[in-house]
Amino acid sequence: MLSRPRSALTDQRTGGIAVGPRRVTLGDVAREAGVSSTTVSYVINGRGPQMRIAPETEAKVRRAIVDLGFRPSHLARNLRTKQTKTIGVIADQVASGGYSSQLLLGASTAAAEHGYLLMIAEGGTGDDLGWLVEEFHDRHVDFTLVATVVTRELDLPPGLDPARTVFLNCVDPRRSVPAVLPDEYGAGALAAETVLAAGVRGDVWVVGDHSIDSALAGPQRVAGLTDRLARDGIGRPGIVPCPWDVREARDAVGRWLAMEPSVRCIVALNDRIAFGVYQALWDAGLGVPGDVSVISFDGSDLASWLRPSLTSVEIPYLEMGAAAVRVLLDPQHAKGAVHQIPMQLRAGSSVS
Repeated sequence: MLSRPRSALTDQRTGGIAVGPRRVTLGDVAREAGVSSTTVSYVINGRGPQMRIAPETEAKVRRAIVDLGFRPSHLARNLRTKQTKTIGVIADQVASGGYSSQLLLGASTAAAEHGYLLMIAEGGTGDDLGWLVEEFHDRHVDFTLVATVVTRELDLPPGLDPARTVFLNCVDPRRSVPAVLPDEYGAGALAAETVLAAGVRGDVWVVGDHSIDSALAGPQRVAGLTDRLARDGIGRPGIVPCPWDVREARDAVGRWLAMEPSVRCIVALNDRIAFGVYQALWDAGLGVPGDVSVISFDGSDLASWLRPSLTSVEIPYLEMGAAAVRVLLDPQHAKGAVHQIPMQLRAGSSVS
C-alpha cells in the first residue's frame, strides 16, 4: 500500500533527520513505486504506452505521484519543450478598472483550460514599453496579449511579434495583428431597435463626446444607431457633447434642457453618462421613462442600481478575454483578423 505521507520524506544530507518540507523529486516517486526514474518520466509525459510500460506499473507510478504530492518541475519541462506555458499581458488600467477587469478573468480562465498562466503587467500601452517587452522576452513568455480599458486604435509596441500577439479591446490600424473587439456598431443598432420597438419614432438625442481620435466605441455606437434609425425614416440623432462621466453629463444635459428642446429619447454613450442624464432630467421635472426614455451602453452594475433600472447594451468582457486567448493559441487563426464579439441587451425599466 502506497501511503507514505509527503511530510515523512527526509533529506539524506542531514543524516536522515527531517528539517522541514522539501520538494518531492522524480527519484522519490521512483523509489516509492519501485521503478526507475526513466519509467516515471515516461509516465508523466504520457509516453507509457509508447514505451510499452505495463498498465499495472503505470498505475503504481500514478499512485505514488498522488500519495507523495509530486509536482513536475516547470523548469525542466521548459528546457525540454522550449515553452514556458505563459501568456504575458500588457495592459493600461484593465486590472484595476472595476468591471473591465473581467477581460483578464475571461482570459485567465481560458488560459488555465489550455494549461497556460497569465503574467499581467499593468503599466500603460504608450511608447515606453520597450523595457517591459524585454522583460517578457527574458522570461521566455510564449505569447502576448495587449489589452486596453477603452476600445481604441493602438500601435503594436516595438519588439512584439505580430504572429504571437493578439490585441484585446484595441486594434492596430496599420499592422496585421489579430484583435478581439466588442461589436460596437452592432450595439448601436441594437439600441436603436430597442427604442423603436418601444414606439419611439423621433426626437432621439445622443449624450456623449466622441471626439478622441483613437477611440472607437463612441463613433461606432453612433454610426450603428444612426443607420438603424434611418431604415425607419428617422433622421440623424442630435448630439449633446460632454466627457464620459457623471457630473459633466449632468451639467451638459441640464444646460441643454434649459433651452427646452423637444426630446423623447436619450441614448447615453455609457452608463456613467446615463447616471448624469437621470439627475438632469430629475432636476428639470422630467420622469424616466414616462417623459423621456433612456438607454445606454456598458451593462455595468450601475445600470441595475439606478431607479428605474437602466436599459443598457452590455460589453461582453468575459467572452472577449476568453476569445482573445483562443485566437492567440490557435495556430490556424487568420493573420490580422478582427474578431467582433456581439453585445447583448441588459433590459431595465428606462425605455417605454
